[in-house]
Amino acid sequence: MESSVEEKIHRKLELISKMEGEINAFVEIYENEALQSAKEIDKKIKEGKAGPLAGIVIGIKNNICIKGKTLTCGSEMLKKHHATYDATVVEKLKAADAIIIGSLNMDEFACGSDGTFSKIKITKNPHDLSRVPGGSSSGSGAAAGAGFCDATLGSDTGGSVRCPAAFCNAYGFKPTYGMVSRYGLSDMAMTLDQIGIIAKDKEVMKKVFKTISGTDKKDQTTQLADAKRIRKGEIKTIGVPKEFFESIDSRIEKSVKAKIRQLEKRYEVTEISIPTLRYTVPIYQLLMTAELSSALQRYDGMRYGYPADRNEELYTAFAKVREAGFGKEIKRRILIGTYITMKEFKDAWYTKALSAREVMKKEFGEVMKKVDALAGPAMPTGPWKFGERMNPLEMYAADTLTIAANLTGLPAIVEPLSNSIDDGAIQYYGRHFEDELLFNVE
Repeated sequence: MESSVEEKIHRKLELISKMEGEINAFVEIYENEALQSAKEIDKKIKEGKAGPLAGIVIGIKNNICIKGKTLTCGSEMLKKHHATYDATVVEKLKAADAIIIGSLNMDEFACGSDGTFSKIKITKNPHDLSRVPGGSSSGSGAAAGAGFCDATLGSDTGGSVRCPAAFCNAYGFKPTYGMVSRYGLSDMAMTLDQIGIIAKDKEVMKKVFKTISGTDKKDQTTQLADAKRIRKGEIKTIGVPKEFFESIDSRIEKSVKAKIRQLEKRYEVTEISIPTLRYTVPIYQLLMTAELSSALQRYDGMRYGYPADRNEELYTAFAKVREAGFGKEIKRRILIGTYITMKEFKDAWYTKALSAREVMKKEFGEVMKKVDALAGPAMPTGPWKFGERMNPLEMYAADTLTIAANLTGLPAIVEPLSNSIDDGAIQYYGRHFEDELLFNVE
């Protein structure tokens, strides 16, 4: 047991020094700043002035701004870019006396399900170095799973917090859309993204969520966060969508169903059906690529990214910057998103996807009137080995169980089922703004 926060930081840094060379979770490690903060917090503790997260060690996904620090978004395009301000979540963590120990690796611009699409480095699963850590918050999952941090922040567009949490044997939480400010997040898809938390200890996760959540005048999506949040109450009924168990690994199915049998002893558990769950991947892919292609237009060499040659014709200069700065998966998604939003094809693809999303929201709304939460697998398989899944369609399908929470804006949490990463994790969906009730499901 550490006798001081400073001693705790030394232990964390020793562990990082020993294991980081193989795991590659960090983009930057803020050793000096962390030690200085620890000394200041130890002093505050002695004076009785310490904040609610005093001594909690946090890692931050490298698409969330930390003033003066490198903000790469996992891309060559921003390899030398430095944030000019703190994201709201970072401000809140610092004010609560959490210690930010470093920034964490990620798939390029959050595009990826396994962590292999970073252009900075490739992160490995701390429980098996031959396997992927999950993505896109690969460094966040690996750092929490390895014990480098007490908790990490990531961004979740379609499961990007919950996937690495499940693969790295940790808890992963995606809040209700609008519960946590996204100011300072370089988001991938503005109507889907939410900053989330990964931790080995659910109590630590609860403390971090309490600190970073709430209304922020800098982010209009959070305007209802304080007014609508529900802290009290309990979950009594749980629905189990049969669609969650289609095409999943037999070992995952066995372990999740065993957990559900345990839940039946405490809750009223009912099998249900949500037909639109079968269409989550195409709905998500169409909407996400449309929003991504729009968001990445600013990386043109004039405003952000590699400096363009201003002596060249404008579109030629743009094309050269984007060719050099973006990876293959980013280009694929930009092309899809641009195509489906063209005037000639918009109604056939993008508009229909928006309509399908509304149908899904209505279906979930009706179901959540009958049950307090949903339960099912977090991921259809355990973490695969590097090189096993190179087909983009296989990669996209891996998110099939997590996507619906982003399309509907619902909160969701994943919980590991054993000490083995092959047994997977169970996932619970809750109602809008009832985030804190999900922490109590056992």
